Amino acid sequence: MFTFDTGWEVQVISVGTGAALQLGRDGEADVLLVHARAQEDQFVEDGYAEARFDVMYNDFVVVGPSDGLISHNSDVASTFSTIMEQNLLFISRGDESGTHSRELSIWNRLELDPEDNAEYFESGQGMGATLGMAAEMDAFTLADRATWLAYPDTGNLVIVCEGDPGLLNPYGVIVVSTTLEPVGAQAFVDWIRSPAIQALIETFGVEEFGQSLFFPDA
Repeated sequence: MFTFDTGWEVQVISVGTGAALQLGRDGEADVLLVHARAQEDQFVEDGYAEARFDVMYNDFVVVGPSDGLISHNSDVASTFSTIMEQNLLFISRGDESGTHSRELSIWNRLELDPEDNAEYFESGQGMGATLGMAAEMDAFTLADRATWLAYPDTGNLVIVCEGDPGLLNPYGVIVVSTTLEPVGAQAFVDWIRSPAIQALIETFGVEEFGQSLFFPDA
């Protein structure tokens, strides 16, 4: 749609936020669409971009076995504390993505070291693969709601924690200072934040999943 609307062609590199920001630092990307706010702000503060702009948001959910020890709730602190105290099986992405960054921030806020849990494992892979491992192993994991809804086989897993303000997941767009295509990069920022595309974001996923996967935030 962006190419049709503007004439600019895009080469998409799909990686976690940590890897995306590193591509920006290395001058190997023109524009970033990412979701780890603290890292994004640091990226700007370090001079790799002039600004970061809001695009959309969804939220994270904690998922786990339906017959497990944690009932559905809206308290992520209690959920993570129970996982640690009970040494429950937890699969982390472990890939420096935005989701991994949020998971680590929750542990850190609770002053807990996940490595103290003998049943804590890192997949080192993307969200889909991590959900697949959690489903196969009846384990807990932190997932973004969009991937959770779109994943085809979640096995015995259900959402055990959602709705906590600490699980809000904002996405931002950033033009990298070293871009060789500043006009095209800025065109993407303006396009994805335009009223027409924000309206599209608001309805994306409704037909297939019965609810929006993201909410406009520009």
